[in-house]
Amino acid sequence: MEEMIAKRYVKALKNAFNVSELAEVGVVFNALAGEFKNPKFSQIMGNPNVTKNQKLAILLDATKAVESKELNNFIHLLVEEHRINVIPAISQIIEKEIAKINNTYSGIVYSNGDIDSATLSELGSGISKKINSNITLKFIKNDFDGVKMKIEDLGLEIDFSKSRINTQIIEHILKAI
Repeated sequence: MEEMIAKRYVKALKNAFNVSELAEVGVVFNALAGEFKNPKFSQIMGNPNVTKNQKLAILLDATKAVESKELNNFIHLLVEEHRINVIPAISQIIEKEIAKINNTYSGIVYSNGDIDSATLSELGSGISKKINSNITLKFIKNDFDGVKMKIEDLGLEIDFSKSRINTQIIEHILKAI
């Protein structure tokens, strides 16, 4: 539900700002979204005893560095419409929109073995050429028996599982007999 609401707000932000300004706004919302991970901040923003003006003052103080009338008006709108809780979702969607505009995406490679950074960059550049995008990959070690690459924003997932390959080889041999 929050994501649907946030998409409407991000659409308005895209109309109000150019790409570089939207990137700055994205940084601001990313910082605000980080604050929502702090239980005390979330408690203050969700507390009905804290007035709208006090919440507005806190949020405007956090966005002071950008010095944008449009951003200040946007924050006013969020406070007036009781949509402060949507800020983390707005941050995520802005990040995805900027990635889409810049054609730059990040992905994760999972494996139970170690993969060095040179291999990751080579894998990323290979995938980048295939889909005409800039792909950066990071490695997370887990218990997956093989290699799995996931680029969530593109809906792309590629995996090579040792057990699945063994099963397919056995099935192929049985069919041949």
